[in-house]
Amino acid sequence: MWLYEKKLQYPVRVSGPDPRMAKYVITQYGGPEGELSAALRYLNMRYSMPTDKAKGALTDIGTEEMAHMELVATLVYKLLDGASIEDIKAADAGGYFAEHDKALYWINSSGVPWAAAYVSATGDPIADMHENLAAEQKARAVYENLIKLTDDPQVKDVLRFLRQREVVHFQRFGEVLMDLQGP
Repeated sequence: MWLYEKKLQYPVRVSGPDPRMAKYVITQYGGPEGELSAALRYLNMRYSMPTDKAKGALTDIGTEEMAHMELVATLVYKLLDGASIEDIKAADAGGYFAEHDKALYWINSSGVPWAAAYVSATGDPIADMHENLAAEQKARAVYENLIKLTDDPQVKDVLRFLRQREVVHFQRFGEVLMDLQGP
């Protein structure tokens, strides 16, 4: 079904190691408003949608959310790459390091592991589309908060790209909702 192109959707650069920021950004990898939750929600909901347009939008956006997981994972990895143990301790990320070293793991910024409870699906296309609209707005808000937490212009650049994609997804879901509700 998918064709994987072996490059990132958007370039990810950082000015240098920043375990503190990695600790914050990882919430978009495995937190409740993160990319994993969105990808699974949309790729699951597509099966109960009554129109090809709705199914197509959920498939397209769910697939793109997988690409966003890759961007977030790359960002976290680069923010940890070259970080010393002292830097990791100073960022209060020792607990994460103790369990995962610098490997990626699906958690939020407080260290709570990803849970299937983050993903909702009712089978009601209107209710589910409203859930998707809310999910995109919450993800946008998290990206805006993350942008405020860094001084690194390169990190801000990728976070702004991801935030803008949330806005586009919200717009597409709004179009689908209007289509589902009919005239």
